[in-house]
Amino acid sequence: MLPVLVVTARDAIADRVKGLDAGADDYLVKPFDLDELGARMRALIRRHVGRGESLVRHGDLTLDPVGHQVTLAGNPVSLSAREFALLEALMARPGAVLSKSQLEEKIYGWGEEIGSNTVEVYIHSLRKKLGADLIRNVRGLGYMVAKDA
Repeated sequence: MLPVLVVTARDAIADRVKGLDAGADDYLVKPFDLDELGARMRALIRRHVGRGESLVRHGDLTLDPVGHQVTLAGNPVSLSAREFALLEALMARPGAVLSKSQLEEKIYGWGEEIGSNTVEVYIHSLRKKLGADLIRNVRGLGYMVAKDA
């Protein structure tokens, strides 16, 4: 079951209670700050996958989605926003194969022009920065980060 965040202009306590009692996991009243929306969504996802902390670890690699930081063996690794988004998508579901189109959705906004080999370029860059064995190509299906580090 997917987590539900109600975003609404209805700000009465009765409306909030009704929304939460109807099954919503969180309730956010408009107007709101986009940073708060992002934080609430990350918290819902963490709770949904049973992970209480925001850090994602894979062997010596640590990804902090809140601070937008990556470290390898304790050393900071500089990533572009799209490299970070791609790595975050892969590390969020270790062992799951994500198709090229799924990864494109993670790194591009609505209506942005997508180059034919863009995902491959970012994968190549991540492998150079983080090691060739981290991201695996599953021929004909997509890419994955192995479940076991």
